[in-house]
Amino acid sequence: MNTSLAFVLLLVGCTIVTLLPRILPFILVRNFTISKPIKKWLSYIPICIFTGLIVESLLAKTNSGLAINWTVLAAAIPTCLIAIFTKSLLTTVLVGVFSMAIIRFFF
Repeated sequence: MNTSLAFVLLLVGCTIVTLLPRILPFILVRNFTISKPIKKWLSYIPICIFTGLIVESLLAKTNSGLAINWTVLAAAIPTCLIAIFTKSLLTTVLVGVFSMAIIRFFF
């Protein structure tokens, strides 16, 4: 396989563009102290992002409006139950992945 200079530069550029937004905030904020109200407000962000991702997957756009994606709902129910009862991220992710895999395999 031949690797051209343009491809290498593209790969380096994509790496920089991907890493900068992930690393730069940590570098800029590590010397600041964040107040308790801001910490509390920031603690809700992962929940909001997760909910947005789930709802986006759960609802499917059709010609007549929105419809529920039943396969995603079928995988989300046991995943949410496991998340509530175990409070383990690893177990929740594994149940979600396996639930979706089994549902897609059979349906």
